[in-house]
Amino acid sequence: MKDGLGIFLWKISVALYLIANGVLGLQKWAGGDFMVIFKRMSFSGDALSVFVAIASVVALVAGIAIILEMLNVTFPFLDTLIFIIAIIWVIYIIIEIVGWITGKSGGSLWPILQMLAVHVMVLANLLIASKRF
Repeated sequence: MKDGLGIFLWKISVALYLIANGVLGLQKWAGGDFMVIFKRMSFSGDALSVFVAIASVVALVAGIAIILEMLNVTFPFLDTLIFIIAIIWVIYIIIEIVGWITGKSGGSLWPILQMLAVHVMVLANLLIASKRF
């Protein structure tokens, strides 16, 4: 733990969040947070399934990449992979904000802010893990 206990626990918690939501999103009956977000944005049917599946795969890969980075597993493109996932996560946050502004996200202010805060924390962790910021 070269970075300290706080950063270690933060990275573990974000990695577990990403992996859990990735797995839940790939299970048809569960969906996780991604199902909630895309349903709030009025997606349904096949479009909902596709967006949830894509977000779930990205989250699963990101969680695994963060764990690999924590374990000091090195391969040439790990930092680049995490950085690319961070860029995808920025796009995901922008979509969430646009849904919030246009009123498609539904719900009240506090649950929306809670979800946005979680996604910004994930983005911050990805940026730290990528070693580019």
